Amino acid sequence: MMKIKSATFAGSSTSPDKRPARSLPEFAFIGRSNVGKSSLINMLCSNRKLAMTSSTPGKTKVVNHFLINDNWYLVDLPGYGYANVGKKGREAISKVIYDYITLSPDLVCLFVLVDSRHDIGQTDLDFIHDLALHEIPFAIIFTKCDKRGPNVLKAQIDTDCRILSREWEELPPMLASSSETGAGRDEILSYIESILNSL
Repeated sequence: MMKIKSATFAGSSTSPDKRPARSLPEFAFIGRSNVGKSSLINMLCSNRKLAMTSSTPGKTKVVNHFLINDNWYLVDLPGYGYANVGKKGREAISKVIYDYITLSPDLVCLFVLVDSRHDIGQTDLDFIHDLALHEIPFAIIFTKCDKRGPNVLKAQIDTDCRILSREWEELPPMLASSSETGAGRDEILSYIESILNSL
């Protein structure tokens, strides 16, 4: 299984042409604001201070690249669906997100984070639909899985699968995680490693 030996901040940008100059495979993380994205990134890299965490939704407004093991980038994207910045601010953040996912030549997988405590929302479904239109490869990571008992968690994920099945004949890869307990870390890193090995 992959071990993360180094994780360093490689730069922030608001457009693909300002990404780090070095071209490497990119694995990006996105979700609704407050889904636990930064905490998950920190857990994956075993570094509590790598990605900025906040209780204030919409804190990340740029694309942040982190160089992992000197051979791939972990990319922290702004949250979609909410930001306390007004209409123009939300439109600007949306442009940053869509410019990156549609124009970055090195994006190999986008991880869409979904809160395991609630039914998958319409905002998530709309975003996932857009990914299909643009033929963006993605996987779903259910976050905060320590907050529910195993039976309740399974029932919730099954419900989300039924919701997704209304539009998707074949469901995307799905992983479950908890930044509190570290659950899912090995599975997510193994999934990334399998994609890297296939490139």
